[in-house]
Amino acid sequence: MGIDGAGWDGAGGDGAWFRSGVQAELDEHLEQMRDRLELLGPDVSRLVDQAAVATRGGKRLRASFCWWGHAAYAGPSAPQPAARSGSEPVAEPAARALLRACASLELLHASALVHDDLMDASDTRRGHPSAHRAFEAQHRDVGWRGDSAQYGAASAILLGDLLLSWSDELLRRSGLPGGRVSVALDVLDLCRSEVIAGQYLDVSVQARAHADVDAAMTVLRYKSAKYSVERPLQVGAALGGADAAQRAALTAYGVPLGEAFQLRDDVLGVFGDPAATGKPAGDDLVEGKRTVLVALALDAAPPAAARLLDSSLGRPLDPEEVVRLRAVIEDSGARQQVEDVIASLTALAVEGLGRAEVDPVAHRALVGLAEAATQRTV
Repeated sequence: MGIDGAGWDGAGGDGAWFRSGVQAELDEHLEQMRDRLELLGPDVSRLVDQAAVATRGGKRLRASFCWWGHAAYAGPSAPQPAARSGSEPVAEPAARALLRACASLELLHASALVHDDLMDASDTRRGHPSAHRAFEAQHRDVGWRGDSAQYGAASAILLGDLLLSWSDELLRRSGLPGGRVSVALDVLDLCRSEVIAGQYLDVSVQARAHADVDAAMTVLRYKSAKYSVERPLQVGAALGGADAAQRAALTAYGVPLGEAFQLRDDVLGVFGDPAATGKPAGDDLVEGKRTVLVALALDAAPPAAARLLDSSLGRPLDPEEVVRLRAVIEDSGARQQVEDVIASLTALAVEGLGRAEVDPVAHRALVGLAEAATQRTV
């Protein structure tokens, strides 16, 4: 059972319905924001247009973990996903409220991606121009005064800030019980602090042009792992009425799985197929990312190969150079080592889930999501 088939019954139901439901809530919220801001004119309309691009597509992983975190302790009282009207599923009010809460985490994710692409000077996202590049092109195409790249950067910063603000707003206005939303917002506050601090750690590591495995794992844990799995689970659990001990029990699943998820991202950032990832071949190498994969390779490769890899990080690379650097990493054993760690962390997460005493349906779904999050190709 992959993310595409993470079913409502935990055994392969209509995961496509969930993704379309989350997208519908995002689209509706953005239209409300467009109406709110329309008096400011076409410039702000373009900002909302780019927000729509930033929130389109993706795996909806964080939303999925929020949904199943809710079901983990709400159990049989959890909202049902849909009723049928003809051939189309129609969300019940309680399910729509929960979908809005889940969608709020996708706004947080979109904010992080917009800012991350700017900091990494990344040109593409999901096969399309990244936000700062899109704004830059708009400035250049209409012939405005000033520096197009600076305009693109400033606009992307503001877009990311706006998406972050809207994430908080959508959760508060989800329609779920206020007391539970308040607890969930406390988790979201912690999540935002962690991911921003983790992002700063990443920027600092890249600036030093050195990261050992421990430093790279710390960046991974706080920049991505916790906000991708653990905190969305705990937001959902809080919305389902879970107490502090129940929310804490999800950490034994969420943290190792989040780490395995990001390690898979590290592998795909070097070895992924551009047709699937929407990113250029070896994009992490071009961006100079000092990931766990790279740190392991630098430790294990012969001195000459390690020097080549180290000196190549963060500069333009032609396809032949990417192939050569991939071979350095592969031959060092780092790729296989990361694959082994992914498998070990995933098993640890599933074991931890078994101790959390969650609803059986949610347990099956979360085991399936663990496999999907770590065995993906995008």
